[in-house]
Amino acid sequence: MADLNAPILPGRGGSDYERYLRTDELLALQKGPDALQHRDELIFQSIHQTAEIWLKLACFEIEAAIDHIDRDEVWAAVRLLRRAVDAIEQVASGTRLLEHIAPWDYHGVRRALGHGSGFDSPGFRSTHDISPRLGAAFDRLLARRGLDVGALYRDSHTHEDAFQLAERLMDWDTRLVLWRGLHLKMVERVIGGDVIGTQGTPVEVLGRRLDVRYFPTLWQVRNALTDEAQTSPPPR
Repeated sequence: MADLNAPILPGRGGSDYERYLRTDELLALQKGPDALQHRDELIFQSIHQTAEIWLKLACFEIEAAIDHIDRDEVWAAVRLLRRAVDAIEQVASGTRLLEHIAPWDYHGVRRALGHGSGFDSPGFRSTHDISPRLGAAFDRLLARRGLDVGALYRDSHTHEDAFQLAERLMDWDTRLVLWRGLHLKMVERVIGGDVIGTQGTPVEVLGRRLDVRYFPTLWQVRNALTDEAQTSPPPR
């Protein structure tokens, strides 16, 4: 009888779990005890390395969702957008772990960062690059259906799939805004709000970059509907 505990996959590691996940490589990506300039480098690296993995997954799903939208496979896109949004929630949850780094201890970590900054994050840049492409795919869908955003939101039940897609775009935009805001507050909590960041940028300037909205039309339609409802209430 075959030994079901014996690994059958190629690679290093004493089990298929270790070989499939390449845990030997994964767990070697953080500094070892002898290389740490400060013990809190491990939590700092763990927070940001896992964030990059979640952001990679989120953008991977957005990329596939764009293809589905262009093929009019809207419900498939909705499913993947939900997954991408939940991945951003994981990034935000990890970001909160920065609360565990005491302000003075962080300056021990900071000496090891060089000029490292969150603005250099490949995952952050990927969300910035892919979001407009997602918005453009949504616009193409509406054009193919002869709809504008106002008509979609006034008669959402008739266009349920497109409406759900629009709301998932709002989820994505909202989670990114909230994550950036959370990250800023963590920065202020650890190093202060009236100081200079690692690349010479004042922390207060970072706050001005928070409220980037990738789908402004979807935000603006809410204002239009509210104004319209004041004079012409929607039917029951």
